Amino acid sequence: MADGGRVPVLVGRQRETELLTAALVQAVDGASGSTVLLRGEAGVGKSTLLAWVERAARERGFTVLRAVGTEAETDLAFGALHQAFWLLIQRSGALSAHQREALESALDGRSGTPSGFAVGAATLALLGETVRTAPVLLLLDDLHWIDSSSATVFAFLHRRCAELPVVIVGATRPDGPAAQAWSAEAVDVRALPQTDAALLLGTRYPELAAPARDRVLAEAAGNPLALVELPRQLAAAQQRGTAPLPERLPLGRKLERMFTERLGATTPEVGRLLLLGALATGPGFSSGEWLRTAAGENAREILERVEADGLARLDPAGQLVFRHPLVRTAVVSAASDSARREAHRALSDALAPDDPRRLVHEASATLLPDENLAHRLQEAGRDLARRGGDAEGALLLERAAALSPSSCDRTRRLTWAAVMSARGGQVRHTAALVEELKASTVPPDIAPLFAYAVVYADQSHHVAFESSAVLLPAALDALTAPGAETFGGLVEQAYFKLLLAATYTDDPWAWRALERHQDHVSEAGRLCLRAWTHPGPGMAAALRAVTEDLNEEQEAGAAWLLLWTASALDCPEADLWQRFTGLHGYATQGSVAKARCHQDFLFGHWDRAAECLREAEIAEELGYRTNALMFRQYYAHFLAAQGDEAGLREVDRSIRPAATRARMRFVLDRLAHLRGLAALAHGRYEEAYAYFCELTPPGRLADGPPWRHTLVFDLVTAAVHTGRGEEARVHVAAGRAAGSGGMSGRHAFLLAAATALATEATEADEAEAAYRAAYAVPGAEQWVFDLARLRLAHGSWLRRRHRSGAREVLRAAHQVFRRLRADPWAQRCEEELRAAGDRVAPSQGGAARDATGLTGQELRIARLAATGLSNKEIGRMLQLSPRTVGAHLYRLFPKLGITSRAALARALGTG
Repeated sequence: MADGGRVPVLVGRQRETELLTAALVQAVDGASGSTVLLRGEAGVGKSTLLAWVERAARERGFTVLRAVGTEAETDLAFGALHQAFWLLIQRSGALSAHQREALESALDGRSGTPSGFAVGAATLALLGETVRTAPVLLLLDDLHWIDSSSATVFAFLHRRCAELPVVIVGATRPDGPAAQAWSAEAVDVRALPQTDAALLLGTRYPELAAPARDRVLAEAAGNPLALVELPRQLAAAQQRGTAPLPERLPLGRKLERMFTERLGATTPEVGRLLLLGALATGPGFSSGEWLRTAAGENAREILERVEADGLARLDPAGQLVFRHPLVRTAVVSAASDSARREAHRALSDALAPDDPRRLVHEASATLLPDENLAHRLQEAGRDLARRGGDAEGALLLERAAALSPSSCDRTRRLTWAAVMSARGGQVRHTAALVEELKASTVPPDIAPLFAYAVVYADQSHHVAFESSAVLLPAALDALTAPGAETFGGLVEQAYFKLLLAATYTDDPWAWRALERHQDHVSEAGRLCLRAWTHPGPGMAAALRAVTEDLNEEQEAGAAWLLLWTASALDCPEADLWQRFTGLHGYATQGSVAKARCHQDFLFGHWDRAAECLREAEIAEELGYRTNALMFRQYYAHFLAAQGDEAGLREVDRSIRPAATRARMRFVLDRLAHLRGLAALAHGRYEEAYAYFCELTPPGRLADGPPWRHTLVFDLVTAAVHTGRGEEARVHVAAGRAAGSGGMSGRHAFLLAAATALATEATEADEAEAAYRAAYAVPGAEQWVFDLARLRLAHGSWLRRRHRSGAREVLRAAHQVFRRLRADPWAQRCEEELRAAGDRVAPSQGGAARDATGLTGQELRIARLAATGLSNKEIGRMLQLSPRTVGAHLYRLFPKLGITSRAALARALGTG
């Protein structure tokens, strides 16, 4: 590190510091938030970069919040959130009583059951209050060790802080668990180049002799921590070059052993104190008073020795702060099993009886099975789950299982751990626990819970649905028997999982079981079944009524059912998914994200299409492979509507094999529909008609998934253009008879639009009135793409009959298609406009275009690319994937009349 004014310059970190500075500047000048996720090996300098950006932020007047993950605290629910926000909560005057209660209940570990989404929403409100006085920097070090509940809240803040002057900077190891549900692309912090490594080493150790310098540079391989620490291990004579160097110098994981060797030179008293400090985490150990008590009469002398050794120091509050996380790791790994148990026992004795960490330390100090302790761990785990810490509660249940004397109790507790892990978004771990449980004999009383765990792992992780129809009907029979254990509302959850399997696969056994048990579930469950099997008039109104009648606790349990019902009906209630955005488990957040992606398509927010791919990557990384498949299918909707057949084929190839193996008729039928839609876009009406007839033959709209009713507009369009006017009329009549128009606002509009086209083909004199009736459907303007298609059809009809108003209608459609990048549809509008005698000019409205014809997003990307930034670096700043950035550049080059990045500056007038 070299001095460069008040904020020092970091050797070899220009790229990283520029990105961090840009994020700070964006928050101050643009009042908009961003996230930077630093990823690198231990000792590579992530923590140094965090310290650098903290200092730079304070220079700019930021409020800085910080949390550090520790291995010993991964099972303490909301522990990291407590570190970052506890002081803000104490000072806050704007939180409502409900928000304050939710946060305090979650963070101080007291009993209470805040709703699943209240903590995230309250934390966001707290940030909103804080940024009124200054922008905020939230630093998250060692993100791979941050507890799951806190990590999910931080990910939620990352998603929701784009409009706030908040910068989130996290640091994680590449081999550790990824930041859950984070869509920010990681900035890889790499080893220093040889020149920079030599500069850093020379700055720190200017007297180091050439042999020692060359050896350290070679062994350190650019790792900054190794460059700083390795010379310290050399004797003075070795540093001066007057004594031979050791045969090998430790590095990387060997660096931990290096610290271990240094620990070997400490006294037992110092070693014991370091071990206590390494295992003691959380607010209960923040004062440092307990540490002095543990050190005994020689406390001052021992603490001075700790600081003199350079392994740790006392901060102003008296807390022991390790030089680097590797030191903490080395301290714990170097201790013997008996020493660790003794330390855990001492820490347990130092905590209050009702502190959940006391129980964790007590369990870590116990070697033999202990039913009393196992039972207390079980109850503590369930209490954590009730407070929103399902993933951490699952860890306690696993510990309880390990301490259980009885094999049956062990299986029961491990089954609960699998289910709680699933609810906490840890589906990979759930799948691993399920495989372990399959080798055990499952007691009959826990069989329904075990069945749910198996199905959850199969549906979410393995993309398999056979177990759903095999296990869940029997599980529901057992759960609904008189006097049966319901496992805390498992009936509703099992019912939803069976409904999901039935929807995806159309398995008749699953549908029968759902019909049989519909009286055993809530109104939300019955409504969801009706929406997917017997949709009829008033369904959207019924969904609104059910939602309005739910309190917060009921909402949390019904979220999946309500979102799936809304998906069935294409309901426009955008606030429905927003009500669940703060729910902590990815299980719910994944459903929320799917609802958001689907609505982005319906409402014409096509500039957000790349979110589908980003969500797919997140789901894949978290182990939710079925979600990943569904996100890619949602992305295919945008491609098909835009007429991008090459992109559609690519997505089809990526998801069809898994969907075929899992017999996901839902996905396979949707892919057929999208192929037909793409053919429709390119005017291949005969081909499109064949695709649509495979799914819903003309005149036949039997009970079944309501999305088939939305095909009425597509099928009628293809029928009219292929001279099948009678088939079009018959299909519209079938839609009316089935009550399609009463299912939801979108169903009503699509049926009215299809009616107008069919009327044009068979009763031309009444066509104008039919078109006007379609425009008059309440909420018609919401369905941006569908409305533009209706206008194209109407304008074409008006032009062919030489009626007035054709050009105005066609221009409106053309403007929308241009904004949506639906090029084949826009070209059809242009053809119609030219035929009507209109000179087609580039669109002047729409997506915030400047004189170059670029959208706002394209202009931002072009300007950044003109400065020399790579696609990866642009993606990090704008929170896009490099592929999305490349796609934007590919589209904007022709608009600017250039063929390379080198010409961007000149084309934009900046070079």
